[in-house]
Amino acid sequence: MRTVEEHAAVVSALFSPTPTVSVPLDRARGLVLGADLVATIDLPPFANSAMDGYTVRAADLTGLVDGPVTLPVSQDIPAGRTDTAPLAPGTAARIMTGAPMPDGAEVIVQVERTDGGQGEPGAGTVRIDSAPAPGVHIRGRGEDVLAGATVLTRGTPIGPPQIGVAAALGFAELPVRRPLRVLILSTGTELVEPGHDLGPGQIYESNSAMLAAAVAGAGGEPVVARFVADDVPTFLAALSSAAEAAGGVDLILTSGGVSAGAFEVVKDALTDRGVEFAKVAMQPGMPQGAGRLDGTPVITLPGNPVSSYVSFEVFVRPALRAAMGQPVITRPMVSVPLTGPLDSPAGRRQFRRAHLDAAAGTVTVWGGPGSHLLGWLAGADAMIVVPEDVTHLDAGEHAEVWILD
Repeated sequence: MRTVEEHAAVVSALFSPTPTVSVPLDRARGLVLGADLVATIDLPPFANSAMDGYTVRAADLTGLVDGPVTLPVSQDIPAGRTDTAPLAPGTAARIMTGAPMPDGAEVIVQVERTDGGQGEPGAGTVRIDSAPAPGVHIRGRGEDVLAGATVLTRGTPIGPPQIGVAAALGFAELPVRRPLRVLILSTGTELVEPGHDLGPGQIYESNSAMLAAAVAGAGGEPVVARFVADDVPTFLAALSSAAEAAGGVDLILTSGGVSAGAFEVVKDALTDRGVEFAKVAMQPGMPQGAGRLDGTPVITLPGNPVSSYVSFEVFVRPALRAAMGQPVITRPMVSVPLTGPLDSPAGRRQFRRAHLDAAAGTVTVWGGPGSHLLGWLAGADAMIVVPEDVTHLDAGEHAEVWILD
């Protein structure tokens, strides 16, 4: 058998780093910046008020040492005003948060420190009871970002804050590492599409939906092809048709048909076509395949749902994320004590569904080891990893745990 590390290396070698492309901001979340983002403007682009209130010259507030100061209000400055006049000495201007500071203004007085103003701007007055020091509550031009500064460096994962600063700087698109397009195809004559009635001996097809969600969660773009029966010509035709319809894909990901049975369609179809099949020393997920079909990377996963998902986590997810430039390619890992005993087969690395109690700092085995127990997988938030040379762990012993979504 191959070791887990050996097969992981085979899978990883299928991929090259993805190129940098420009995408609209609404498609950038979860991707990785492919080039430094350099500001072309100052942020803020002009000095503006951080408060609703009144702006005045500092010299006109010297009388506050003896009591309130009353000034005529010369103008109204809402956010977005473009024709702001300079502030005349001996006057105040009513100003809103985000509005540009008029020339000559030095102090922002919050509305709470005034009488709220009497009459309309241009004809009314405002009584100022107290005031902060000059410059307080004023957002200076370039205070956040200066034009020419590198705001985000190449390799930065893109999330809401990164999208926000890019938009604030006027960028409608971002240069990102292109996400991998993954064609997903499940096989099995017994499979039925969810939403239809089941016949005798049939089950609902779940792997393609699960793997598509896993690919998207890893940052890729899933393309789901309809599952096919256990027939080699049908499988090859469906694969070719789906890849052509998708307009080209970076990876073909199949589930099912890779074991040692009499109707292993994926294995029968792709053997001698560039895909190598092997047994990997792990549980679940021993039967695996990887290679290229007409130059396109192919990864074949076992058909049992838990085996398929665990195999994706162990082999496919890290390879996808590495190719797309993600700085973190593995799941977070902790070492915590078990709440109960755990047995594991000799010579195989076992991946057991688990529930992590962060408050108690312990982990509990969640369900049995069966690769068909999808309901237990759905209730798990972690995987316990038991090394090949360990066959038993007692309650209280520490185990390596992968933290899942």
